Amino acid sequence: MEILACAIANTLVFVFGACIGSFLNVVIYRLPAGLSLIHPPSRCPKCDHKLGKTENVPVLGWLWLRGRCRWCKTSISIRYPLVEAATGTIFLLVFWHFGYSLQTLGYWAFLSWLLALSLIDFDTMTLPGSLTRSGLVLGLVFQIIIGWQTALGKGIAQQLMFGISGAVLGIWLLGTIRIAGSIAFQQEAMGVGDEKLMATIGAWLGWKYVLLSSLLACAVGSIVGGGAMAVGILGKKQAMPFGPFLALGGALTLFWGEAILSAYLKFFIVSS
Repeated sequence: MEILACAIANTLVFVFGACIGSFLNVVIYRLPAGLSLIHPPSRCPKCDHKLGKTENVPVLGWLWLRGRCRWCKTSISIRYPLVEAATGTIFLLVFWHFGYSLQTLGYWAFLSWLLALSLIDFDTMTLPGSLTRSGLVLGLVFQIIIGWQTALGKGIAQQLMFGISGAVLGIWLLGTIRIAGSIAFQQEAMGVGDEKLMATIGAWLGWKYVLLSSLLACAVGSIVGGGAMAVGILGKKQAMPFGPFLALGGALTLFWGEAILSAYLKFFIVSS
């Protein structure tokens, strides 16, 4: 009975996450284009046919249509079901890690913001201020709620300062890296949007994890960027979106930040 209940809970979480992923697809496509997120309803971008109920089912709708519009047969990008499936998987990982808690609800929102911002940056090389600002504010609200939950509300000020210090350090840290990189490479090293995204991550994770998130982002970004240049995919002075790496650093830190820091400290102590 317990196994059945667990299976049902996991299925519901995945389905809910996939539905959120379907909405994220709308945000990723429409927000940079300045279009309404509500109207018109989802439709084929070529023939404007409104998608029916079965066509709109996350992941399964794309499989049902075999990746093509039922009316004009235009190919539908496989990224739509991949984003839906990825969001469902992310929601499951958060649920497994944090269980039935306010943290689960909060980090579902946090990682949804990161996923949307990552793909928008990948597509357009921009990070919309409306998303970074709202993500930062939501992160501070999350800290207030967590503070209210602990110590009968006495932890509100402490948690709020935890989020504010993380946001401030995040924007200062990326601002310093941006300026230093621009001087070193004699061209713009990264956009201002990256600083705002780091502030958002800081509001959710706090100052200590901002440092780790940025370190992981720079490490992965350097490896991927260097590899892309080595095989000729990226030119030496060609711009590369950094938002996805910041988001990845934040996500990795959320799940395994404490383990990474503990392993680092143990190695440092043993080495010294």
